[in-house]
Amino acid sequence: MARGSDGESVLSKHLRVLDSFEAADPFLTLTAIAERSGLAPSTAHRIVGELETTGLLERLPDRSYRLGVRLWELACRTPGALGLRELARPYLQAVHARVRQHAQLAVLSGLETLFLERLSARDAVVNATLVGGRIPLHASSSGLVLLANAEPATAEAALALPRHRYTAHTLVDERELRGVLGRVRADGWAVCDGHIHEESRGIAVPVYGAHHDVIAAIGVVVANDDASPLPHIELLTRAATEISAAMRAAYLPAGDRGATPGGRFRPLVNSSVRSMEYLESMGEPSGPRKATT
Repeated sequence: MARGSDGESVLSKHLRVLDSFEAADPFLTLTAIAERSGLAPSTAHRIVGELETTGLLERLPDRSYRLGVRLWELACRTPGALGLRELARPYLQAVHARVRQHAQLAVLSGLETLFLERLSARDAVVNATLVGGRIPLHASSSGLVLLANAEPATAEAALALPRHRYTAHTLVDERELRGVLGRVRADGWAVCDGHIHEESRGIAVPVYGAHHDVIAAIGVVVANDDASPLPHIELLTRAATEISAAMRAAYLPAGDRGATPGGRFRPLVNSSVRSMEYLESMGEPSGPRKATT
């Protein structure tokens, strides 16, 4: 990998520029990009130009920049993110139809919780998550599910981080947090009463992948009242089971134990059986790339 005179790889500098953009700040000037990325203005200018040429950044009429549609196109080919989101959406919609609050899907990204999808109602309780947004692992029910099932090295690295206290109920004490994580692993679900906002309760369960490893968490954010969380846990567990089955059907090669017919060609896309058969007949499992005559 090519490296600059400072020893940092060229790719790392490009990622620093892309990481400058956040959900709350989707439009940035070149000066802001340089400041956020920590790069010299001349270096930021050069990298921004390269990213714009490839479609990873787009320049707007006011000379600010935003992330390019090309990033979305690449992300759509990522089985671990948007493919999972596509498969999970019908089951997440079914959960949302029942709770009429917030239903969301999250994955572990680095040492944080990354939310791939969130369905909400206009009169729902307070929820701090955004699609594409991140929250520290210790703070939410989805984060606790992911942290409880993370690789030991990842879990220890996350536990070593400073922990922000959102409310008086946020888990910041390491001993208490470790105890909760043990219960989450044993129970198969997490409940957070007022951990991010006093009036909100988060409930989440794990989603298992093709090889029975935890790949995501599906959860709801509902009113923090005296109601039993068990009905929501049962609802989420059924949805997680369906998502896990869909993942196995889409991911496992034909012939593998647990695979379904067509598993060898089916990408992580939610579609009809006839549609997938048609795509296979065209020799394009991911769909036609260009129009034919």
